[in-house]
Amino acid sequence: MGFVVEGLRNNPELAVFLTVALGFLIGRLKFGSFSLGVVVGCLMAGVLVGQLDIKVPATVKAVFFDLFLFTTGYKVGPQFFRALKRDALPQMALTVVLCVTCLLTALTFAKLLDFDMGTAAGLLAGAFSESTVIGTAGEAIQRLDLPQAQRDALVNNIPVAYAVTYLVGTAVLVWFLPKIGPKLMRIDLREAAAAMQSAAGAAAGHAEGVTSAARLFDVRAYRVENPTLAGKTIGELEASTKGVRAFVLRVRSGPSLFDHASDHRIQAGDVIAVMAKYEIHAARGDVIGPEVSDPELLDIPLEALDVVLTNRTIDGRSLAELAQGTFARGVFMSKLTRAGIAMPITPATKVNRGDMMSLVGPLAEVEQAAAELGYPDRQTSATDMIFVGLGIFLGGLFGLLSVVVWGIPLTLTASGGALFMGLVFGWLRSAYPFFGRIPEPAIWIFDTVGLCIFIGIVGIGAGPSFVAGLKATGASLIVVGLVSSLLPHIVGILFGYYVLKMNPLIVLGACAGAGTITAALRAVQDEAQSSIPALGYTVPYAIGNILLTAWGPILVALMAR
Repeated sequence: MGFVVEGLRNNPELAVFLTVALGFLIGRLKFGSFSLGVVVGCLMAGVLVGQLDIKVPATVKAVFFDLFLFTTGYKVGPQFFRALKRDALPQMALTVVLCVTCLLTALTFAKLLDFDMGTAAGLLAGAFSESTVIGTAGEAIQRLDLPQAQRDALVNNIPVAYAVTYLVGTAVLVWFLPKIGPKLMRIDLREAAAAMQSAAGAAAGHAEGVTSAARLFDVRAYRVENPTLAGKTIGELEASTKGVRAFVLRVRSGPSLFDHASDHRIQAGDVIAVMAKYEIHAARGDVIGPEVSDPELLDIPLEALDVVLTNRTIDGRSLAELAQGTFARGVFMSKLTRAGIAMPITPATKVNRGDMMSLVGPLAEVEQAAAELGYPDRQTSATDMIFVGLGIFLGGLFGLLSVVVWGIPLTLTASGGALFMGLVFGWLRSAYPFFGRIPEPAIWIFDTVGLCIFIGIVGIGAGPSFVAGLKATGASLIVVGLVSSLLPHIVGILFGYYVLKMNPLIVLGACAGAGTITAALRAVQDEAQSSIPALGYTVPYAIGNILLTAWGPILVALMAR
C-alpha cells in the first residue's frame, strides 16, 4: 500500500487518471432511477484520492477547464447569437430573469447566513447545476489581495458547498419541473402537448432515446395496374399526391430502365420505384398496383448525410415550407439537431442557421439538397486543432482584460474568455462550416472528460479539508440549496407563462435550459410524452451557460465589498 501511495504522490498524473476512473464508476451507480452523474462522481473520487495529500499542478486543471469551456461555447454559439433575433426575445427575457434571480438568491442567502465567498460560490454552482462557476469563481478568488493560505481555504470551500447543493438542487428540479411546474400554470402537461402536436400535425412519437423498429423511409417497386395512372408523366403523378411526399425514382418499361425524368410517361404494366414514408407504402401502395420484387430496379444508390444549415434564406422557415422547395424532391429528413439536442420533427418546426439536418435519399438529390441548405458534414475523425488552439489563446487574452463597474473590478478571467471565444468560433463554424470542425467524439472528450478531470483535480485539492468543511456547513446548505434551486425556477415559470404569455411546454423547456439541466428537459419530455419542450431549451441553454458562468467572478466581487 505504501508503494501505491508513494507512487501517486510522486506521479500526480496517475492520481488524476485513478480519480477519473473511480469518478465514472461512482457516477454510473444507480439509486432507483437516480444517479450522481460523472461530474459529481469525479468530485467525490477526487476528495477520496485527495485524502492521500497529493499535489497536482494547477496548470493541469486550467488546461482541461479551458478545453471544456471552449467546447461549451462552440456547441451553443449559434443559439447564443440566435437569441438576439426578435422571435427569440421571450426566451431570452425568461432566461435573464431566472439567471439574475439565481445570483440574487445565492448572494442573499450568503449574506444572511454569513457564508464566506467560497461557500457562496459553491452554492451558486451547485444549486443551479453550473459546474463552470467552480473554476471562474476560484480564479477570481485567487486574484484577491489576500494571503495565499486564506485564498486556498476559500477556494477549497467551493467544492464542499457544490457537492451538497448540486445533489439537492438537481434531484429536486428533475422532479419539480415536470410535476409541479404544470400545476403553477394550471395545465395538464400531456393534454397541452397533445394539443400542440395535433396543431402541428405531428404524432407523439417515442420517448427520448427509444427508437422505432419500423423503417422511416423505404423504396418499393409496384406494377402500374391502376388505369387512372397510365399515360401520366412522373411529374403529374407526383403532383397528384397532395399532402403526401411520394416520389418516383426509376421506371422499368419492358426491358428498359429509366431514371427520373419529370416528363416521362408511365404506361400500364410499367414497374415504378417509389420512395415514401413507411406508413404511406402500407396505407396507399396498392393504389398503384401490386408490389413486386425487382432488385435491379431498386438498385438505386441512396445516401444518408448530415448537413449544417448555413443558407440565410432558410433561417426561420418551417419544415413544411422547406418541403415545397424543388431541392427537397426525393429527400427526407431523419433527424434535426440543435446545440446537440434533437428537435421535434413537425411541419411547423422552424429551422435555424447552425442546425444539423440528417438527410436520406438518392445520392444525387441529397447532394443537391445539401448544396442548397448549407454544408455537408461528412464523417471524419480529424479535429481542426488550429481552430481550437487559436480560439482558446485569443479568448484567454480577451478574458484577462478588466473593467471597473461601481468601483468593482470585473474580468472574465482567462477561462471565461475561452468560453466567450468558443461562442464566437462556434457561430463562425455554423456560418462557414468548411473550417473549424470538431467531431462528436472529440467534443465528448473535450466537454465531458475535460470537465471531469478539472472537477477531479478540484476534489483532490480540497480533499484534506473537505470533511471538516462538510461538517461545518452541510446541514444549513441542504435547506439553503433546496430553496435556492427552486425559487428562480418558480419565478421563471410564473414570468414566462403569465407575463410573457409563452406556451407552457416552451416555458418548461426554457427553464430547464436556463438552469442548464438537461436531465430536467428529459424528465419534462417524458412526462409530456413529447419532444416539443426541446424547442424552448437551446436558446436559454446558450444564454444560461454564459450568464451563470459570469456570475462566478461577479459574486466574488460582490462578496468582497
